[in-house]
Amino acid sequence: MSDRTRADAVYSALLERQGEQWVQPRVERTRRVLELLADPQRTYRVIHVTGTNGKTSTSRMIESLLRAMGLRTGLFTSPHLERFTERILIDGEPVADAAIADAWEEIQPFVGMVDGELEAAGDAPLTFFELLTVLAFVVAADAPIDVLVLEVGMGGEWDSTNTADGDVAVFTPIDIDHVDRLGSTIAEIATVKAGIIKQGAAVVSAAQPDEALRAIRARAEKEGATVAVAGDGFALEGQTLAVGGQQLDIRGVAGAYREVYLPMYGAHQGANAALAVAAVESLIGGGTQPLAADVVADGIGNATSPGRLQLVGTAPTVLVDAAHNPHGARALVAALDEAFDIDEWGAVVGILDGKDAVGIMSALVPAVARVFATAPDSDRATDPDVIADVAEAADLPVTVHPTLEDAADAARAWAAESDRRAVVIAGSVVLAGEALRLSELEDWKSGWQA
Repeated sequence: MSDRTRADAVYSALLERQGEQWVQPRVERTRRVLELLADPQRTYRVIHVTGTNGKTSTSRMIESLLRAMGLRTGLFTSPHLERFTERILIDGEPVADAAIADAWEEIQPFVGMVDGELEAAGDAPLTFFELLTVLAFVVAADAPIDVLVLEVGMGGEWDSTNTADGDVAVFTPIDIDHVDRLGSTIAEIATVKAGIIKQGAAVVSAAQPDEALRAIRARAEKEGATVAVAGDGFALEGQTLAVGGQQLDIRGVAGAYREVYLPMYGAHQGANAALAVAAVESLIGGGTQPLAADVVADGIGNATSPGRLQLVGTAPTVLVDAAHNPHGARALVAALDEAFDIDEWGAVVGILDGKDAVGIMSALVPAVARVFATAPDSDRATDPDVIADVAEAADLPVTVHPTLEDAADAARAWAAESDRRAVVIAGSVVLAGEALRLSELEDWKSGWQA
């Protein structure tokens, strides 16, 4: 059996479990498996990242900076765009099929043992995400790595990733999302997310609403953790457009870094870069030693964030952005305005159930001239008519398409009618992954062909 086949079998086994959206506040179940495996997550240092938006981009920048320092890195993010091995990176590359398959064989006996204990207690078996977290920890320990950059799945305090003790707790901007699980106010959501702060850790945070910052500071004080917040403890002091991205001036917690090139668009990505620098400074030298200028240049300059304002097509221009909640949609709209000289944007939008479709669409409406409503390839897809209704209420031209392929064809044909038009595909990470695959298959960078 090939390694690819073995790895695909692991994913199939995970998919038989309760899915990612099935979440209970039961971190102790994951902890039990890890105890039986001798706690692999304690064999390396950890930077733990939570927030509502920007987690993946910030995590990828942190990992790139650490790798630029010559450290061996692991990165665990969710969800994936095209293949599940993207979620676990070792030294910047998706985990090898053989490594994921070997790790699965290593943990399987203990999974059966814990499932049995859960069944005896009347509890549900281990879930997809609980087991994926364990797999990531084992893969990282087996590599072995020096530092794991660990993105929270949902929330923080009871998330299965919180079985690791983060040396640094990173908070990207916090907003309303997952209200059915995390709470209906920013204060409630921030309190759950602040649960990743561990005893004596260093906390670095993006600028936050006052109620979020109060929750973070309260937990930090309880744990004896230090806190550095953007605008005070560190800052993005300069940001100018550059070819393919932007030039940044960053004041970290320990040093200043000028004219740092970031190959990503959007003010929010510049803020994420400053947060990433502060996080790495806080881990290396405890926030007292500046990073080498070439490390920052290489780490930020080589960072990527697939599916986040990613250019996938030319003539016409086509961008893909996950933008799966109103905060993300607002950041996308700001980036489209500041980084691109386009008169009319056509938006291909597909959203999953449980997301704020009205809020996402309301944020996009001011920036777009036409909407192509569709559905991600998922049994959790929102009916595209819901998207169309919001567009129609805003007097935007809108058409409904059963698949992304149909929507993208219509949008690209519309945009090809003028060199002042372009397309953005947004609303879901699942849709973004589909768009990346379709753009490669149809070679959108070769231009529109009817």
